[in-house]
Amino acid sequence: MQLETLRPQESTRDIFKMIASHEQIVFCNDPASGLQAIIAIHDTTLGPALGGTRMYPYKTVDDALVDVLRLSEGMTYKCAATDIDFGGGKGVIIGDPNQDKTPAMFRAYGQFVDSLNGRFYTGTDMGTTMDDFVHAAKETPFINGLPEVYGGGGDSSIPTAKGVIYGLEATNMFLYGTKDFVGRTYAIQGLGKVGFKVAKHLLKTGANIYVTDIYEETVARLQEQTKDLPGVVYAVEKDAIYDVAADVFVPCAMGGVLNDETINRLNVKAVVGSANNQLQAKAQADQLDKKGILYAPDYIVNAGGLIQVADELYGPNPERVMAKTESIYDAVLAIYDTARRKGITTNEAADMNCQQRIKEQQARNNFFTRGRSPKWTIKS
Repeated sequence: MQLETLRPQESTRDIFKMIASHEQIVFCNDPASGLQAIIAIHDTTLGPALGGTRMYPYKTVDDALVDVLRLSEGMTYKCAATDIDFGGGKGVIIGDPNQDKTPAMFRAYGQFVDSLNGRFYTGTDMGTTMDDFVHAAKETPFINGLPEVYGGGGDSSIPTAKGVIYGLEATNMFLYGTKDFVGRTYAIQGLGKVGFKVAKHLLKTGANIYVTDIYEETVARLQEQTKDLPGVVYAVEKDAIYDVAADVFVPCAMGGVLNDETINRLNVKAVVGSANNQLQAKAQADQLDKKGILYAPDYIVNAGGLIQVADELYGPNPERVMAKTESIYDAVLAIYDTARRKGITTNEAADMNCQQRIKEQQARNNFFTRGRSPKWTIKS
């Protein structure tokens, strides 16, 4: 799969302006395997960069670069918010995960990750699986999120989905004074590894859900698997999910879905979901606030997966992971409370807390010059 190159009129100076807030960008090209990928390291103040690698058929290199820059910056904030000693990074592989991926491609990707010598740890994300990274792990030790049979923590979508449920419970408590889901309605965008699990949990607890996914068969599979549960599934067209009258909009697919056009269409009381970078721009947080829609910052709600892959580097411990993931409930409530008390948006409240933690660590050297071992070691 070949993509168009950066437009000729874009100078090197323009590219450096794009990446000005990042420490390092690595373009990975291996013609033999067809690998075209970008690794972005945003900030290593708190520790080496940590972030998953997604595979997606980006139309242009520009699109891939913009996505990896946004995602890696989000990981810096997510690490700070979850109080773990890692910085933000992310990887994107350009290609169709249903057609283009091969073991050779992920072994080549593993070699590029290894060349960073521990500055970047990675694992699964949208479009990639644990088995993909079994191949990458043959080339580098800097892989996490591996299957349990390979010494990993297993499926990270499990704690991610659990974190979304905690976020939804906190939102219910803030809005209604109860965690209960019975009789409430949720509009879920995307039934991937996380969205599908969130949908099943809500249906088990008696909530009704409206769902959409790019694959109709996935919606049909959810309906079949949950037909005996108390909640009801209503399938809607992809774009119509923004118009559904529901208690909460739950974005669990691509980022950037909250923009001027879609926010004006929303008919919900809150937005709580697992998708990364849901706001197309930070100005959308103000737009949601003015419309009276409560927003749970995505990088706090979806932190369960990060908690697991970071914890895995100490040695897998599911009970410890779930105990840490449960803190998402209190974290979301605290953000809502801070925003209300200070008269700021929830996004500003969350960013403020993260920036404060990073600022407190500025006296430490970043990973380039730390010159000492980190507090944790790779599991044997």
